[in-house]
Amino acid sequence: MAERKSFLLRVDPEVLAQLQAWAGEDMRSLNGHIEFLLREALRKAGRLPEPTSPPKAKR
Repeated sequence: MAERKSFLLRVDPEVLAQLQAWAGEDMRSLNGHIEFLLREALRKAGRLPEPTSPPKAKR
């Protein structure tokens, strides 16, 4: 797995509360959900390649 970097994020309390609720609804940690949202935004902006899925096994 690639090395993970940490950083401090300052965010409005209401935004944080909404993110925590959303993460819980999607069964993700807050950190995992924020990373998911950032990756989606980067993909939509064309700044991150689309994920490649492994080939499906033949039956």
